[in-house]
Amino acid sequence: MKSNLLQYLFAFTLIGVFALPNKLQAQDKVQPSQKASVSQFIGNDTQITFTYSRPGVKGRKIYGAIVPYGMEAGNNYSDNKPFPWRAGANANTTIEINNDVLIEGKALPKGKYSIHTIPGEKEWVVIFNKVNDAWGSYKYDESQDALRVTVASEKAPHMEWLTYGFGDITDNSTVAYLHWEKLKVPFKIELAK
Repeated sequence: MKSNLLQYLFAFTLIGVFALPNKLQAQDKVQPSQKASVSQFIGNDTQITFTYSRPGVKGRKIYGAIVPYGMEAGNNYSDNKPFPWRAGANANTTIEINNDVLIEGKALPKGKYSIHTIPGEKEWVVIFNKVNDAWGSYKYDESQDALRVTVASEKAPHMEWLTYGFGDITDNSTVAYLHWEKLKVPFKIELAK
């Protein structure tokens, strides 16, 4: 009995010794598209926060290639249904707003939303969807859209890593934007009246 117990203890010790380096190595692995977050306040207390993963250009053609115009073709992950671009990498890009706002003049209630886009050569559809915890846009469900706005994209200086930010800040509004490669996709956010 004592011999069996010692054998089990020895076996578990060996498993632990061989598994520990793999576990430590997995913890050290850095994702190629690292997570980021950026916030901006407007008014007295309205906070807007983007959380996203930042893919790099890495010498690739982005728009019309890595990010196709229109909906992406369906695949095994999307049950072969076309889907919008996730507006980042990895898990859903999200926007969280603690008060009701207007985006491009249209009402968006406070909450946390995933952001998806339908890129175009001159105009983009920016989608705010109630499902905010998915991986990518593969299981995107249009019936869960809280808001869609259409905005004009703009040429911009090269940005290697996808970035969300804020500009044109006033007391009650800001222009949020996605900036990647040589393109910006701006949309105005203002306090709801």
